[in-house]
Amino acid sequence: MTDRHEPTPQSWTIELPNVQPELSTSRLVLRAYEQSDAPRITELVSQPDVAATTINIPHPYPDGAASAFIIRVQEHYAGCEGIDWAVCLRGEGQLVGGMSLGFTVAHRRAELGYWIDPARWGSGLATEAARAVVRFGFETLALHKIDAHFMAHNPASGRVIENVGMQREGILRQHVFKWGKPADIIFCGILRSDYHPQSST
Repeated sequence: MTDRHEPTPQSWTIELPNVQPELSTSRLVLRAYEQSDAPRITELVSQPDVAATTINIPHPYPDGAASAFIIRVQEHYAGCEGIDWAVCLRGEGQLVGGMSLGFTVAHRRAELGYWIDPARWGSGLATEAARAVVRFGFETLALHKIDAHFMAHNPASGRVIENVGMQREGILRQHVFKWGKPADIIFCGILRSDYHPQSST
């Protein structure tokens, strides 16, 4: 009897260097988090505007949460589960936000996540950092797809996602509750075949 099953494709894995790669743009440096960042993270994400535009950041932000977050993302990197970067101003070194890629290795996919200090909203820093991360995902990690999502009441976040070339793929109505109210979630994505390198300026 002839076996007509398709051959099993070669397994695909992500191999990360021991030291987390640093990304640079004209205005920013994206580096690994350090425990010394905990007070600054707490200062920024404790702002209601940050929590209001993210699904998982609580408000008020608990004591010790930033330190636990840093430990967690270091473990994620060590386990090749994802990469989280502290977004810092070039030259000054001041931390102004965060960017991340969370891997779904079996499907060669990663989810882009981010937050930026509300005082920097409208400056283009989120788009600049996101472009650097998307470039890294496709050109260095050889991902097949990068996706992201945002709450429908936060169109500014959607513009960042669209600025890096992602297309809207669907909406999940009242998919999450934020502060006791249901919120729609809009999903977006970009395939490797759709990716075109963009300037990070």
